[in-house]
Order: sequence, then C-alpha cells, then structure tokens
Amino acid sequence: MEEEKEEEGSLVKKIKVGVCVMEKKVKCGSEVFSAPMAQILDRLQAFGEFEIKYFGDKVILEDPMESWPVCDCLIAFYSSGYPLEKAEAYAALRKPFLVNELEQQHLLHDRRKVYERLEMFGIPVPRYALVNREVPYQELDYFVEEEDYVEVYGNRFLKPFVEKPVHGDDHSIMIYYPSAAGGGMKELFRKVGNRSSEFHPDVRRVRREGSYIYEEFMPTGGTDVKVYTVGPEYAHAEARKSPVVDGVVMRNPDGKEVRYPVLLTPTEKQMARDVCIAFRQAVCGFDLLRCEGRSYVCDVNGWSFVKNSYKYYDDAACVLRKMFLDAKAPHLSSTIPPILPWKVNEPAPPSEGLTRQGSGIIGTFGQSEELRCVIAIIRHGDRTPKQKVKLKVTEEKLLNLMLKYNGGRPRSETKLKSAVQLQDLLDATRILVPRSRPDRESDSEAEDIEHAEKLRQVKAVLEEGGHFSGIYRKVQLKPLKWVKVAKSNGEGEEERPVEALMVLKYGGVLTHAGRKQAEELGRYFRNNMYPGEGTGLLRLHSTYRHDLKIYSSDEGRVQMSAAAFAKGLLDLEGQLTPILVSLVSKDSSMLDGLDNASIEMDEAKARLNDIITSEAKADPEDGSSDTPWMVDGAGLPPNASELLPKLVELTKKVTEQVRLLAKDEDEKLAETSSYDVIPPYDQARALGKTNIDIGRIAAGLPCGSEGFLLMYARWRKLVRDLYNERKERFDITQIPDVYDSCKYDLLHNAHLNLEGLDELFKVAQLLADGVIPNEYGINPKHKLKIGSKIARRLLGKILIDLRNTREEALSVAELKGNQDQPIKTGKEETEYPLKHIKNEDGRRASFTSDMSMDLDDEDDKETKYRLDPEYANVKTPERHVRTRLYFTSESHIHSLMNVLRYCNLDESLHEEDSLVSNCALERLYKTKELDYMSYIVLRMFEDTEQVALEDPKRFRIEMTFSRGADLSPLEKDDSVAASLHHEHTLPIMGPERLQEVGSYLTLEKMEKMVRPFAMPAEDFPPPSTPQGFSGYFTKSAAVLERLVNLWPFHKHGIANGR
Repeated sequence: MEEEKEEEGSLVKKIKVGVCVMEKKVKCGSEVFSAPMAQILDRLQAFGEFEIKYFGDKVILEDPMESWPVCDCLIAFYSSGYPLEKAEAYAALRKPFLVNELEQQHLLHDRRKVYERLEMFGIPVPRYALVNREVPYQELDYFVEEEDYVEVYGNRFLKPFVEKPVHGDDHSIMIYYPSAAGGGMKELFRKVGNRSSEFHPDVRRVRREGSYIYEEFMPTGGTDVKVYTVGPEYAHAEARKSPVVDGVVMRNPDGKEVRYPVLLTPTEKQMARDVCIAFRQAVCGFDLLRCEGRSYVCDVNGWSFVKNSYKYYDDAACVLRKMFLDAKAPHLSSTIPPILPWKVNEPAPPSEGLTRQGSGIIGTFGQSEELRCVIAIIRHGDRTPKQKVKLKVTEEKLLNLMLKYNGGRPRSETKLKSAVQLQDLLDATRILVPRSRPDRESDSEAEDIEHAEKLRQVKAVLEEGGHFSGIYRKVQLKPLKWVKVAKSNGEGEEERPVEALMVLKYGGVLTHAGRKQAEELGRYFRNNMYPGEGTGLLRLHSTYRHDLKIYSSDEGRVQMSAAAFAKGLLDLEGQLTPILVSLVSKDSSMLDGLDNASIEMDEAKARLNDIITSEAKADPEDGSSDTPWMVDGAGLPPNASELLPKLVELTKKVTEQVRLLAKDEDEKLAETSSYDVIPPYDQARALGKTNIDIGRIAAGLPCGSEGFLLMYARWRKLVRDLYNERKERFDITQIPDVYDSCKYDLLHNAHLNLEGLDELFKVAQLLADGVIPNEYGINPKHKLKIGSKIARRLLGKILIDLRNTREEALSVAELKGNQDQPIKTGKEETEYPLKHIKNEDGRRASFTSDMSMDLDDEDDKETKYRLDPEYANVKTPERHVRTRLYFTSESHIHSLMNVLRYCNLDESLHEEDSLVSNCALERLYKTKELDYMSYIVLRMFEDTEQVALEDPKRFRIEMTFSRGADLSPLEKDDSVAASLHHEHTLPIMGPERLQEVGSYLTLEKMEKMVRPFAMPAEDFPPPSTPQGFSGYFTKSAAVLERLVNLWPFHKHGIANGR
C-alpha cells in the first residue's frame, strides 16, 4: 500500500537524491567545500524535480546505516576515511539508483586490478609487467635489473620506463632514464605548490621495498589528457602540461593549473564509454596517453568533476537529471527546457551586434528531415595590411648571414624565420643603419638614401613587438651576383656572393577586431547552424554524435581565426594558442597558394588593365540587361580611367600627412640611443585580447604594433607602385592594396584624422569592387577556369565529406530496416557501441581483427563509424552530425564561389541549370567583395521517413553565403555598426540563400555539377596513420558481448535497484 501511494503521488513528489560523501567533497549547509559538486547539485535542484539530501560526516561515520536518510538515488564514492562497506550495506538495504556502483570502487585502490579490468574490456593500456613482493626487499627470481633495463619474466623494459606502486592511493611514480641520456630518475607526485615532479640525477636503481608495476614510457609531446565521463554518452577531455617535462605546473593569472579542452577521437570516445561500463562508474575520470597515433588508458580515478567550467557544470547537471528521471520517473519527460532554469533570470550573452541574421538562415525544416552534415569555408578575420620590402644588399655582414644559414652555398637562397635568425639579422641591420639621415639635396645620393630608408624600415619591422615569431615576419635572401675568390687555405678558388636580394614580408596579422569577429561568428554558428540543438545539452565536441574537424591554411592570421572561431563554436575557455595546437589541422596544399592558376590570373589582370586604361568597352555579346555579370570586366565603374588620377592624387595627399607624423617620430628617435621610445607592443599578448589598445590611441599613436615610420613606409610604397611618373603608367594591381590600407586606417586609425582619407576610400572602393572579382577571372567562363584550378583540392575534399556522410547515414538506415527483433519503444531503447568500419589508411577492421581491402570504397580516405549490426538494438539511432570547417583566404573563397555559380557553363554541363538561382546570381554580382569572415556553408539534410533509401531526394543540400564584414567604415545610418566602429570592428553580415526558397538541390545533382572541377578522391595522398595501427576497434566479439551483458545503465539493472 505504501508503494502504491508513492506511485500515485509521483507526479508531484520530488525525487530524493542522497549525497553520501565526505563533507570535503560536497556543499554541506551554507559552507561550500567543493565548488564543482556544489555547482552541479545547485543546478539539479533548480529543475524543481529533486530534493537533495546531504548526509554529512557525522551521519556517515557515527550513525548506523539503518538510520541514514532514505533516498531514491544515491551519490556515493570513496575518499580518504570513507566507510565504503557501510555504504554498500546501506545500498543493499534501501536499493536506491546508484550513479556510481560501490562494489567496483574497491578495484580503484589497486592498480593491478585496474589494469586487469581494462584489459578484460579490451581497453588499451601501456605495455606493463607486475612485480609482487610479499615482504619488503624480497628477492625474486623473475626480476632482473641491469644498468639500462629491467626484466620481468623475460619481458624487458628499456629505460626510460615508469615504475608505479600497486596501491592506487600512493602517487609516488618514478621514471628512470638511460645512461646514454645522463641517467637519473624523476619522481612524479601530487601537485605541491607549483611543482608536480622532481629530478634526482644520482638515483639509478629501482625501488625494492614493495610491489610495483613497470611499464613502457610513452612519449606524449609533453601533454597529458584527462577525461571526465558523465554517463556512457558524455565525455569531456582536458589537456594539461605533463609533469614529466620539467615538473613546473603551468598556472593562469588566478593561480589555477592551465588546462584546455581537447577533442577526443571516435576511438577515444569509445574508450571513455568502455571505462564507464567496465568500472560501473557513471561519473568517472581517467588519464589518457596519446603516443604515435594510438591512445592508452594509464589510470582510472573514479568519481571526478571538471573544475572551473560553467559549461561543464550545465552539461553534467542535465545528464544526471536524465539519468535520475529515467531510473525513478520514466513517465516524466527528460527533455531539456529551451532555457535552463538557473539561466532564466540571466541576461542573454551579448552578441555585440557582430553577426547579423541575414535572409539565408533556415528556421524550421521538414519534420522528417535530419541535419547530417555542415561544411563551412570561411575567410580569416580583420588583419593588418600585408607588407613587403625589397632591397638589393651588398653589405658583407648581410651576405655572411646568408651563407651562415644556407650551409655556405653561394648560389642558394636563405629563408630566415626563427627567433635566432631574425635576431642575427636585426643585430646586423642596427649596425648598418645610419644614425642620422643625410641631406636630400644631392640627386647623386638618391639611391644610397633610398637604400638607407629601406634598411631603416627593415630594422623597424624587426624591432616591432620586442620578440620574434616567424608566423608574422619572414625574410628571404637570394644571391644575385658572384665572384671568384681564393680559398682561405690557398688551394684553388671558390665562389662568393657579392650582391643579394632581400625580401622582407610582414603584416597580415589578425587584429583584436579579427579575433573578436571570428569568436563571435563561432558562437553564431553554434546557435544557428544546428537545428534542434536548443541549449546544446552537451558541448558539440563532447558528444558521441558529432564529428568535427577544423582545417586551416598555413598563414598565421588564418590559423588564429580558426582557433578563435573554435573557441566560440565549442564554448571553450582560455587562450587561443592551446586551442590552435589541439584542434586545428594545417593543410596548406588544400587551402593555400595560387600557383596553379598564376598564368590565367596574369591574363585576367592584363585584360583588366586594357579595359580600364584604354576605356575599351566590354563585349556585350554574352551579356544582357538581365545578366550583366556575363560580360568581360563586369562590375567595373564606367569612369574607371577617370578615377585613377584622382586615386593617385588622394593617395599622395594622405601619404604626405603620414610623412609628417613619421618625421616627428623619427626626430624623437634621433634624440636618444634607445630603441624603445615608442611604447613596446607585444604581438603575442595582443592575440589574447579582443579590445583596442586604449593607451596607444590616447597617446595619438597608430593602433596595434605599427609605428608612424612603418605606417609611412606602407603609404609611401603605395604612392610609388600605383603610378610610374616616368613611364606615365598606372598599376591597377595596386588598387586592392590602396583600398586595403584605406579601410584599415579608417577603422583602426580614425583618431589620427587624416584629411582626404574618407574621399580616397570612396574612390578606392569603387575601383576595388570592380578589380578584385575580376582578378579571379575576367568573365564567368574565365572565373570557372581559375576557380577550378585554385579550389580543385578543396572541392574534392568537400565531395568526399558529403559522400562519406551519405554512406554512413544509409548504412545506419539499412541496419534499422534490417533488424530482426521487434522494435522496442520508449525507455526500453539502449544505445550500443559504435563499430569501426574503416581506418585512416583505407583498410577495414572487424571485431575479429580480420583485415581486407575494400576496393569499392578506395576513394574514402577518412575514418567512418557506424553502429554494429550485431548489437544495434535501437528504434532510431541517435543523429550523427559531421562538421568540416575550412579556414582560408580571399582567393579560395572567390574561387569556390565562382565554381558553384558558374559550373553549368562548362561544355559537359551545358544542358544543366546553375546550382545558384538567378536571384542569387544577381545578388552576388552586386556583392562584389567577400570581406573578412565571409563564408560559404553547405548543409546536408536527410529525409529519414518520407523518402526511400534509393531515392535521390533523400539527401538535400542547402547552400548559403555571407559577404562577411563588408559594411563600409563610413556607414553612419547603422547605429550598431557605429557603436562597433568605436571598438575598431565591423559587423558580419548574416547568411543569404544561394537557392530559391522551396527549391530542392539533391546531393546527386551537386556531385554531378561539381565533380568535373574537383580533385578525384583517388588522387588524395593516403593519411599518415602508422601502418601497424588498426585501431582499438579490432577487439573480439567476446569482448563486445561482455560489454553488452555488463551494461550498468540498462533499465532492468538489478544492482541499481531499478
């Protein structure tokens, strides 16, 4: 009767959650003992469905367990002094749902049992051996120690190897080093202050007073990974500096150890799930070692929470809520509310107006459709103008420097990028630069003066920021002339360079505004590109249903844009550098370079020059008033030739004002021998900022790292290159650079009040809007030719992405359709492990380790994961979304867009309609510029209910694009843009449709139209996965059967009292 009453009142009765842990691990009363636990329990309580009962130390330690509070669900885990057996007796009596089962927690105190359990479940561990001693210093026949190795039962471990006490609570772990490296031992221990290890150079013999595990040392590149599960479907991973490096704990300004979230590979996610199941611990932390393409579990900690991550606290509370409701109130919905209850009164996070909604964002879509794939190609954020200095050098010091770094080869060029190399160059340049400028009255000295000016510019660039980074500055030295000289030993002659060309490239650095734009766009994608995600119960990168990869070109500004975007997309915390290192892959062959189309682009520029300078009229044959984009030079202003002299005149006017500012700065420099009169500017620190440098602005200095000397050099070069007065010739290729400098100074240096800059910008924009699109092809057919050459590899990769997604989705659908057993409904559903279908090297792996080549899928070079048909006993497999992000530069965005909109002009596709609607073609024609943070997005949806598997309409492609931050810095009518202008940034325009509303672009049609211009899949080089690595998923079927039988979260699990 008592149970029936409880059943009847279950709709209003709160679920009692008992917290039976030591007070130091949880909030008890008004005092907070453990921030993560308190944060999560407070969130759970905010849902209004739970009553939290804290037991407290007195109850746990002193009261008989029969008098402990009765609860429906129990959080209980061992810590020092905790009576685990007493808690087990309580659980047996009251039969609450256990988050972490108690019996298995005994295993965690013995490293031998932990490794044994891991191996039983097929979870990879480092190669190891056990040395068990019944008494201290017991001599063992099977244990041999030599100078550089130990041997256990004939199993040899060469130094460096690791020695671990068998007791899990003993954290004194030793690493022994080989004599060839100097020998010695490093002791690892729990953090004490700022240290987590200590090196003992004289200790070379292993310990013999107890029992130990010896294991192979795994080189991990100085990084350890900590994984935290909350149930078998959620895993959060953080990387930290490994204590084996120097033992110094990296801490942030708040004194906390620096950790940063990392992506787990699908294999590692499976390992996290298996650890959770093997030890029957829903909330479980473990240590992961990544070494040479493989991952290993080296320690299991049991109950662990992430520290200092509010996003994780949200996720953990939501997962635990679902766990409790499924166990004790399955009739209640565990759907996450649109706004989490503890956020109801919080103000919405400021979007800062940086991203606009636009016309292309999709609201609702067909109820039977599910998002399968998001592919985005994104241009980098706002940057400083790219600069180049060229000068011929004959100075002995510079020529010797070239020989020093090219191996002494007189005819070989040298590239200087490292800090040491650039410091050498700066030291030489400081000696060579004259301390004062000569009078400019003598024409005969013009060349010497010009040379000295360029050397001064080189020196200023190298001194900028007080430190070096090859990602932003690089120097080439190319020998031009040689002479024969006698060898120093008198035996014969040798060549020696006497003149070289020095080329210094600098600038093009992501600004504070660029970082802000990228991070905000990442947030926008998270909230708008994934229908149905709502509050995002789990971080996209933590779930088992999201496959994310981020690629970047080699350019520093592109890499940092990718990292900032990832930070916003994945709601990450901390600095960009560790995010970049852990999440972004460089692929310069796919996202860099114009070499393949250099001839065609030169042709386009030559034709463009003819049209502008000779006022030649474009051929109207292919164009009409309805399709103005079809003519040669479409988009050029009709009075372009008249605008060019005006452009030169206004550029000179601005340059003269900057010259006077630079002169004042130079006079200040001449008055002192110091090199740091201008406030030092740290570029690395600037990358961590998203705000302007108020101090420099208030001092009347240029924004960022640029002083007036370099600002003047930038403008003076434009004046010289834009118009050759002797030949009376304009160089139209300089128009984009003039426009670039104008826009940069209007946005970042408006406080300098340069007269005429506004007018110059308007003229430069008119010309640039015509010139820039036409540099990538003078007409649509030419644009298609150039675009297919530049973006060929990227197009091929996009088709592989879409094809892989389709095959994976069809495989899952077929499994669902072929299930023999009746479909279970509601709470009976259980998700089972994923099956590894193909490894990175194109081979197939089964659960019985059988390997075979699959010729039909030879073009598929990426790992694919599908549900195993033997164990996939689900009604609807959870949606799996593939996201591929490609960060690149202007050239690849233009090229890709040109292929998408003009592919039907190819002879082989003449009968086909364009992939892009006429309305969108007109909008693109009027768009002209694809500015910073412009992007193209392809989303693929699958109709899972109304369309047959073989029907082409099952997969629909939706294409959108954004013009990026293309609003004029002179815009006065836009209040949001005006306010952003004060922070030196511009809003990013929202996405616009490339198709008509209601139109249906199938994947089949997309493939047909793009394939002629894409690199074939078989031409992609094989990935660099080690040949011997077939992946963790080559475990036996017997292991998988154990996983199923021991599934601890099944609804009918007796041990959990359900």
